[in-house]
Amino acid sequence: MTLLNLAKYLSGKTALDNYVQYIKQNDASFQIYYWGVMPRHYNNQLHKHSFFEVCYVVEGEGTYIDDNCTYTLQENTLFLSRPEVLHQIKSEKGLSLLYVAFQLVESESSENWIKIMETAKQCTEILLHNKSEIETALLWKALLIQATKHKNAFSEEMLSNIAYSLIVSILQDFVTDDLNKSNIKHLPRQYSVLLTQAKLYINDNLSNSLKLTEVAKYLHISSRHLSRIFASELGVSFSKYVQDERIKKATILLKKSDLTLKEISERTGFMNVQYFTRVFTSMMQLSPGRFRSHFMDKNTITSSDR
Repeated sequence: MTLLNLAKYLSGKTALDNYVQYIKQNDASFQIYYWGVMPRHYNNQLHKHSFFEVCYVVEGEGTYIDDNCTYTLQENTLFLSRPEVLHQIKSEKGLSLLYVAFQLVESESSENWIKIMETAKQCTEILLHNKSEIETALLWKALLIQATKHKNAFSEEMLSNIAYSLIVSILQDFVTDDLNKSNIKHLPRQYSVLLTQAKLYINDNLSNSLKLTEVAKYLHISSRHLSRIFASELGVSFSKYVQDERIKKATILLKKSDLTLKEISERTGFMNVQYFTRVFTSMMQLSPGRFRSHFMDKNTITSSDR
């Protein structure tokens, strides 16, 4: 996005202000106070907010004053204004800026998220350069492109999902180092596209053999690469993930269908009923038959008590 074409995203800013004022996903809720698309921003007064504001310099040069410290602004700079901290933007020739103001809704968020935001308030690195090709800049661009499209049945949900990913990415940019030095859990992991594709393929083809080599070939990567992705991103082996997904689907079929154990074993990719029974019993501490009976008995008792 350059200074010349940023103006075309002004309609996207309006759409975001209208449709993305509140985001709730996982254990976090965010109030979004405003979105900004500014083709030319010059100077503003020294001021402070009660919330977070993050700006991204698309083009131009200037300075940013934060808590009596002066920083240089240039193309592809991301900077964070923290709550209750005096700050000011200055530019003689004008900056092309994107910005967003937000705050965590603590009453609707987990204790871990509250700690994360407290850490963000105390972060020491508030300005980052050369962010043009990393997740935050790309997500911001994707959000604006989506926001400028004609509204359809999925628009608001897509905008909300991308906006949530953008906020999480911003927080990862600024607080990751501080979180690594503390006892606070990391931000929710954003998994790679390859892992997402692998998981989708596995879940859609559980009745097949699903060998590591076959899934790797489908993704056009080596078996070793795929194995590393599961180990590094999920902390489990490929085979363990597949087996867990087979058992997960089997429990659903046992609860919600009248399929025989043979039919369930076939749909979940086990070689035969005996092997299915052995693996299921080992993982669930109940045989498939007893699991189904226990679930049905529990539902019958619950229904009779109503």
